[in-house]
Formats: sequence, C-alpha cells, structure tokens
Amino acid sequence: MLALFRFKQHIRFIVALSVSVVFLIASTRLAFAALSTVQLSTDPYTNTTSQHQTEVEPDTFASGSTIVSAFQVGRFTDGGSSNIGFATSINNGGTWTDGFLPGITKIVNPANPYDRVSDPSVAFDARHNIWLVSSLAITTSGGTVLGAAVIVNRSTDGGLTWGNPIVVHAASGSQNLDKDWIVCDSSASSAFFGNCYTEWDDNGSGNLIHMSTSTDGGLTWGSQKNTANSATGLGGQPLVQSNGTVIVPINNANETAVLAFTSTNGGTSWGSTVTVATVRHHTEAGSLRADALPTAEIDRAGKVYVIWSDCRFESGCRANDVVMSTSTNGTTWTAVTRIPANPVGSGVDHFIPGLAVDRGTSGSTAHLVVAFYYYPVSNCGSSCQLNVGFSSSVNGGTSWTTTTNITGPITLSWLANTTQGRMVGDYISTSFAGTTGTAFPVFVGASVPTGGTSCGSTGVTCHEAAFTTASGQASVKSNPVTNDAVFATAAVTIASGPLTAR
Repeated sequence: MLALFRFKQHIRFIVALSVSVVFLIASTRLAFAALSTVQLSTDPYTNTTSQHQTEVEPDTFASGSTIVSAFQVGRFTDGGSSNIGFATSINNGGTWTDGFLPGITKIVNPANPYDRVSDPSVAFDARHNIWLVSSLAITTSGGTVLGAAVIVNRSTDGGLTWGNPIVVHAASGSQNLDKDWIVCDSSASSAFFGNCYTEWDDNGSGNLIHMSTSTDGGLTWGSQKNTANSATGLGGQPLVQSNGTVIVPINNANETAVLAFTSTNGGTSWGSTVTVATVRHHTEAGSLRADALPTAEIDRAGKVYVIWSDCRFESGCRANDVVMSTSTNGTTWTAVTRIPANPVGSGVDHFIPGLAVDRGTSGSTAHLVVAFYYYPVSNCGSSCQLNVGFSSSVNGGTSWTTTTNITGPITLSWLANTTQGRMVGDYISTSFAGTTGTAFPVFVGASVPTGGTSCGSTGVTCHEAAFTTASGQASVKSNPVTNDAVFATAAVTIASGPLTAR
C-alpha cells in the first residue's frame, strides 16, 4: 500500500537564480542549462520530527492577474508535513508574497487541532471573490497516520492573508481520508455560479470516492456524496464547464486506469464513472516516489484535457512518456495520444506532469503548457539526475515543442526521504497568468544539504523548496513535433493494490 503524503511550508524571502536560457533545438538532445528561476518559499520550521528545509508537492490556480500556489512544508517520512505554505502573485508572476496557512497543526501552535497536514489544492470562487486552499488534516496515534479531515482555508483579500480552516468533512468510524482536490464554478452564465466542489477518497473504505459542495464561498459544506456506482479512486481533479457541468477525471484505486464522472445538477448527485483509458506506468529508477496521477485542465469552450505519465508507446515499457486524452462532455474520450517531448526510444523518462491550458483559448488554437520532471536516461540506476522541463502547444495539442529544460540536474539524495522513496511530490502544477499568454509552472528544486549529502539524515539541513520560472513560459510555435502515436487498445498495467495518497 502506498502512503503518498504531502506537505508544504512558508515563504519569507525570494531568491532569484539567474542562469542562461537554453532551448532544445534538436529533439534528440537535451540541454542542461536552465531557465532563470525564483525560489518562492523556505521552510522555517525546526521541529525534529520532520525534515527541514523541505517543501514538496505544489498546486497552483490563477484568475485575472493573481496566481496562488500552495505546497507542503517540512515533510514527514511517513506522511504529511508541518504546515501548508503559500505564495501569491497579484501582478502576473512579477513578484510574489509568501506565508503559511494558520490554525492547522500543533507544530505551529499547540492550540491547533491537527498533528500534520498534506495535499493542498487551490481554487478561486469568482462569485464570492474568495480564494480557497483545500488540504488534508492528519492526526497520529500509536504510529498510525490518519487522514482525519478535509479542510479549507479562505482568503478574502486576493490570496495575501488567510483565515483559520473550515472543516469540509471529518472522518468518523473507520474512515481514513485522502487526496482532496477543490474547484469552483466561476462562470456567470452557469446556473450554479459560485458553487465550489471538493473531491476526496476514503482509504478506510477501499478509496471510496466522495464529493461535497459549498454554495457560500466555502463557509459551509454539504454532506459527502458518492458516485452513482459507488466507485473507488484516487487523485481526482474536478473541472467545471461554463454550463455548470462538473467533470472529474480521476485514477481508479489501483492506478490501473483513468476514470471520469460528472454532475449536471450542481453536485446534488454524481453519475457513474466511465473509463478514459487504461494506464501503463514505468517505475522510475533511483527509488523516486512517482506515480501516474492525472493532471487535468479545461479550455474556454469546455474541452477537458487529461494528461498522465505512461509507457505504452515505449518498447518494453522502458520509460514513461507524457500522454493525453480529451473530452467535451466527460463521458466520451479520445484515444490516447503521445506528447512527443522527446522521440520514442530516446530513453528519456517523463513523470509527474502539471498541465496548464490558457482559458482564453480553445479548440484548434488552444494554448497548452505541460511541465514535468524527467530523467535524461531512464535506466540510470543509482546515478539518476532529476530535471524539470516543459513542452508547449498552440494548436490544442496537435503538435508540441520538444523538451526545454527548466532546472536541473538534481541529485536524488538532496530530496526529502519518505517511506515511498525520495519525494518532490505526487503532483506539480502550472497555470496561465491573466491575459499574458504566459504560464507559470511551480515545481520543486533542491541543492546539496548542509552538514551532509543526504536529506533526512541526522544533523543535516536540507535545501528543497518551491520554485517557479522568473518570466513564465509562453506557448510557442518553434520546433513543433506532431503527436506521433495514438494508442486505443488496452494496456497492461504494472500497478497493484489500493493506494493512499497523503
């Protein structure tokens, strides 16, 4: 059973790392010079029970000129973090304000109710002008790490300050909550304008999927609801079309398939799941914690794009590509296509993608940027070097640029150590800023620890934090490569067993 817990922390200063910009011109080569990056936050905590300084698993959301990111801070080996950090830009990524969410963990204040926290997800409610960060509150007892509640912190001033958490759902009986995600209906034309929807699963019931709805900007939440077929799953990312239809792409509980389900009545009820595609995932070398959770976004016309890492196009499943399926209604999905960030057989291993779609664009002119981690050599054994890269499309995913390196290489021993391997997070995120046509990926970077070479070792101070690029990434037309494969038949999976994604 995988225990994928996420933690995020505080940003007290901004460090700009200026390095040369190198774009990949040939699809058979990788450039290891990086783009200019900005460190968004630094873990300020000193409790000896978790690893410092570590920040992992960022999410982002953008509305207008505001971008909000949230992430785990002070990662525990066996799940969760000391707190959730945030970084907010109100000027299209020009400058950032950082901080930490209040009222969650006893590490920050003994009067707070929870021991740890994980799984942050960001949303904006345009009707009530409220920013929200959903997260998973965790309690521990006798060595047991329990998903105790799904909570939301609210901001009424554009994501610059935050209130104490509000409980969406508290675990009871044998419930063990996991992997929450939040979205709000911000379309004024929708009959459900201002509804916010939170998804999570109950690992205590085989990862049974639950949804809850708020109609008042996250102040109160309705009772948990199941899908019509009481489906199980993990890692859902709900999206809302302009007509109010909610579409939730999600993995099944074993990560052997991507599913989706919908609601057309404002969350009063939820339909049965349909299969988007089977999943075939290559296990990354170097004992890195990385799975095939989906990343999903929506364009102006309501077309949903779902992307995940998958090895079906590579001989012998030797490396992961980034693959995609799309839908206009959440019930029928296109055959899986391969994003040709690198050629088939190149040996480059891509994983943990974070997709952005410019919501001012749609259809054949939709602008997409996908950021991801990658190994230049998949079969790297104990010498793996982690990099962050991106690929972009200006025609709705028909063609893509080859990989551009953002940062790296990163030595794996610099990363937080967990019971599931070295950790940057189970997901990353990318969002387009306002009308600039520029996307800002938020990802995890790291440098050599102080006092040793291995993060998590006694007496060692880690240096792992949330970063973005200094000027964002535009969808560009240069160096396009057309999707070079389509896979419509079932793929054998190598994943097994129900998951816990904390």
